[in-house]
Amino acid sequence: MPPFERVVELHGPALLRYCAAQVGTERAEDCLQETLLAALRSYRRVRDVGAIRSWLFSIAANKAVDLHRSHARAPHPVEDLAPLGATGEPAYRDDALWSKVRDLPEKQRQAVTLRYLADLSHSEIADVMETSQEAARRSVFEGLKRLRKEVTL
Repeated sequence: MPPFERVVELHGPALLRYCAAQVGTERAEDCLQETLLAALRSYRRVRDVGAIRSWLFSIAANKAVDLHRSHARAPHPVEDLAPLGATGEPAYRDDALWSKVRDLPEKQRQAVTLRYLADLSHSEIADVMETSQEAARRSVFEGLKRLRKEVTL
């Protein structure tokens, strides 16, 4: 097993992009932190070194769902705060396309972000989403089909 620090170096940036696509840029770092804490707690129990990437993304997917649930229960301000200034902007972008991706149904959003933001194969997506490879491929297809209808580039 590689040291956990090495795993974070290899997969951390992709996990952060995935979290940003799932929960938004303002909560992405919290989601990543929760993901890495959960992964560190159970890292010794990982049996298949080749499945570490999909294992991490499945944890991130669960943490994103947890954040959505907690956010839905939390009180919301009446007015939005101004976005971060240029010096505080993260390395990833929250543009109109990713806003539309976040509006997709849960399975489609998860499949599209895992495929195109995290660069996971359909097999890895199936592992993360705990579904068949065909269902993962279909979720990606349906998500892209819906995005093509809604987004004009």
